[in-house]
Amino acid sequence: MAIAKAERLMNLALCLLGARRPLSKRELRDSIEAYVEAARPEKAGAGSDDSFNRMFERDKDDLRELGLVIETVENIDGEVGYLARRDSNRLPPITLDAEEAAALGLAAKVWQQARLAGAASGALQKLRAAGLPEEVDPYEAHGALEPRIPVHEAAFEPLMLACRDRRPVVFEYRKATAARPEPRHVEPWALECWRGHWYLAGFDRGRGAERVFRLSRITGKVRSRGTGFTAPVPDVVTVRETVAGWAGESADRSALIRLRSGAGYPLRAKAVKVRELGDGWDELEIPYGHGLDAWLVEFGPDVVVVEPAELRADVVDRLRAVAKG
Repeated sequence: MAIAKAERLMNLALCLLGARRPLSKRELRDSIEAYVEAARPEKAGAGSDDSFNRMFERDKDDLRELGLVIETVENIDGEVGYLARRDSNRLPPITLDAEEAAALGLAAKVWQQARLAGAASGALQKLRAAGLPEEVDPYEAHGALEPRIPVHEAAFEPLMLACRDRRPVVFEYRKATAARPEPRHVEPWALECWRGHWYLAGFDRGRGAERVFRLSRITGKVRSRGTGFTAPVPDVVTVRETVAGWAGESADRSALIRLRSGAGYPLRAKAVKVRELGDGWDELEIPYGHGLDAWLVEFGPDVVVVEPAELRADVVDRLRAVAKG
């Protein structure tokens, strides 16, 4: 959210919360500097009132979406007035037992990045001011548990902000099967960590469909491009389920592969059967699901697909595409 808009929304919220009676649009327009500027004829021309009305209606809707309860009533002059009563916008008392307080303390220690660490610390201070027991030691309550979510990718912070602010982004992305990165124009929905790697789910405008991107394959800077989304954001974004499908987690069949001895430990960890073939090769039976071909390509010449035939053909096609690139 732009600083100017955030400041305007804050001023409007303070006006509505501090008023002892309903305030009309006219009174709000004359009380908030941004509205005064928007209503000046030399700024907005003959349609200055229309400009103010549109801005005010958007701001009012945004505040309501953020949770502020704004009442619409008739004031003494017969005009429509607006008021945000303090008792309607006050949170109920926060009551937490020792276990809940300890869990919050642990959650605040998860993030190690400066931006997120500051936000977590600030949230914890507010909860303590509201009654969170300060003497609870999360380490004493949960043993020696000290959670960490590592984030090494430079793309994480700009993508986190883009997801929050609903801003489309552009970045260079290198697929596992591609020799060079390609530009992607994405409407970001959600970030999620799965098995030590961060993934972004969103709408890929170039492909016109939902896609999931692994952050470690994003090269260069993430840049904002335009405003507003063109595709609806789903109520539930299934990042883990999608990635699990790539890795064969939702497999309903088995594939037989040959793997060079001493290589491909992630594949060995998934194998249901392993047989030594000699000459530096082993035979593995592994779960086979959507996306397994893309995963196998990452192991290059250390993997040979024996069966099924369609999996072998898919892997060969992907390797040829890389070779041509």
